[in-house]
Amino acid sequence: MYKTGVMTVSDKGSRGEREDKSGALLKQILEAHGYGVSHYTIVPDEEAQIIPVLLKWVDELELDLIVTTGGTGLTPRDVTPEATLKVIEREVPGMAEAIRMEGLKKTPHAMLSRAVAGIRKASLIVNLPGSPKAVREAMEVLLPALPHALAKVKGEATECGK
Repeated sequence: MYKTGVMTVSDKGSRGEREDKSGALLKQILEAHGYGVSHYTIVPDEEAQIIPVLLKWVDELELDLIVTTGGTGLTPRDVTPEATLKVIEREVPGMAEAIRMEGLKKTPHAMLSRAVAGIRKASLIVNLPGSPKAVREAMEVLLPALPHALAKVKGEATECGK
């Protein structure tokens, strides 16, 4: 079982002014598919709050998978992609591209997502939008590829075509 963390990025959520529906749904989906969510937090839309959590979860706790929800849009407070880019060592652009591509089949607003995905050490970090609907749709795209992606990030020498 992969050690997994879920981070919700939300000013209102971090102040207790809004229920974290997207983070709760993300945890539920991951756990239903065998990913043990050992860490969960809500942080405000601040790079200074996001980056230390990502670094701790990767560098100290050695989580295998970190999925964020929220902070990927166009408002001045949406800084999750910038924080993630400061933490990762290598991007995995196809993951975010696939989520946007599938999302565009449902709404033109999917093109406004600035979410990114990438690797730091042996951890995969993926940004998702902040709405429960977008989380559900994004996870439908990601789940089939996650086991293989995580195996590769961990250095397993399985063949890609198998």
